[in-house]
Amino acid sequence: MTLSEALLPEFDQEMAGTRKTLERVPESKFTWKPHEKSGTMLWLAQHLAQMPSWAVMTINTDNLDMAPNGVPMPPPAPPKSVKELLAGFDKDVVEARAAIAGASDAHLAKPWSLLNNGTPMLTLSRIACLRTWVMNHNIHHRAQLGVYLRLNNIAVPSIYGPSADEGRM
Repeated sequence: MTLSEALLPEFDQEMAGTRKTLERVPESKFTWKPHEKSGTMLWLAQHLAQMPSWAVMTINTDNLDMAPNGVPMPPPAPPKSVKELLAGFDKDVVEARAAIAGASDAHLAKPWSLLNNGTPMLTLSRIACLRTWVMNHNIHHRAQLGVYLRLNNIAVPSIYGPSADEGRM
């Protein structure tokens, strides 16, 4: 079994759970945040929705510079609706899945770097980047979004088993 074949079932499961969570975000709460140091619900949902695109970048490029020539990358334009958020997520999931499926073990073993103004901040194998910065990072922020939903009395979806809101036996 190749690395891609081993990763894809987990990717599919996590992306399905992420979509279920993103579907719950109400547009009326886009600007809500639980604390002054926290991001808004829309910021968090958008961040989570864009993570699948990182798989494509990790596989198809050797690095990403967060501040090329010392100029920080501009933030992406926020989606105007949940429909737009989900459309972008769905498109990125399809592209990410195809990129992962097409990557050889040798390619996934090659290094990938995150740079800041040309200086490496981290360098990991592509497979480690996919596991850490796409999969695990997704799980982390999906859980945060679940807390945002809970604090707004919005049903939290079942992901790995029943949630307090659904799936009880």
